[in-house]
Amino acid sequence: NSFVFQLVFCATAATIVSGSMAERTKFSAYCVYSAVISLVVYPIEAGWVWNGQGWLAQLGCIDFAGSIVIHMVGGISALVGAIILGPRIGKYGKNGKVNAIPGHSITLGALGVFILWFGWYGFNGAAATDTMQLSQIFATTTVAPAVATVSAMLYTWIRNGKPDVSMSLNGSLAGLVAVTAGCANVDAIGSFIIGAVAGVLVCVAVYFIEDKLKVDDPVGAVAVHGCNGIWGTIAVGLFDYKDGLFYGGGVHHLLIQLLGIVCIAGWT
Repeated sequence: NSFVFQLVFCATAATIVSGSMAERTKFSAYCVYSAVISLVVYPIEAGWVWNGQGWLAQLGCIDFAGSIVIHMVGGISALVGAIILGPRIGKYGKNGKVNAIPGHSITLGALGVFILWFGWYGFNGAAATDTMQLSQIFATTTVAPAVATVSAMLYTWIRNGKPDVSMSLNGSLAGLVAVTAGCANVDAIGSFIIGAVAGVLVCVAVYFIEDKLKVDDPVGAVAVHGCNGIWGTIAVGLFDYKDGLFYGGGVHHLLIQLLGIVCIAGWT
C-alpha cells in the first residue's frame, strides 16, 4: 500500500508541472521531467520527511500529506519549466500588457476542482492511524478549502469589482494544498485561518507571477501548489495545537518547518 501511495504522490508532483507547461510542451518532455521527478527529486526529499530515519523527520519537521514534499516540489518545478518554455503566443503584448487567455469551460473547470476536492479526503486521510485522526483530517480538509474559496472570491470582488469564478476555484485548491501539511495537527480554528490566508495568497501570487515576473502559468500551478505548499508548511509551525507558536510552543517548531522548506526547495 505504501508503494502505491508513493506512486500516486509522484504522479501528483508531475501533474502539477504539466499544468504550468500546458499547450507548449512535447509529450517526450513530459516523460523526461516525470522520470526525473519520480526517480531523483521526489524519493530523496520524501525520505527526509516521511522516513522515520530521515534527518528532517528526526528534527521534528511535519508535513503530514505533502504540502512541501509534493506540492511545493511540483510548484517549483512548474516555475522552472514555465520560465524555460516562455509564454504562449499572444499572452503578452508588445508593451508588456497581459492578455487573458481563459479556459473554454468554467463548468468543466469547476467539475475538475470538485473531483479533486473529493479525492483529497483520500489523499490526506490515507495515512491516518485511527478513526479519530481520520475524522479530524476530514474536518480540516473541509474547512480550509471552503474558507479559501470564499476569501479568494471576496478578494477578487474587492480588487476587480466582481467575483472571479476561476480564481475562486483556484482558491479551493489553494486551501487544500495549504492544509495538507497540518491536516492532522491543526484544529478547526487553525484550518480556518490557513484557508483564509491561502485564498488571498493564491490571488496575489497569480497576479504577481503573471504581471511582474512575466511568467505564463496557464492554470496558476505555481501559485496554488508552490506558494501555498510553503504557506501550509509554515502554518504548521504556527497552528500545531501541540507545539505551534500560537499555542504556546515557541519558535522552535516554526524554525524546523522553515528549514524543511529551504532544504527541499534547494534540492528541487
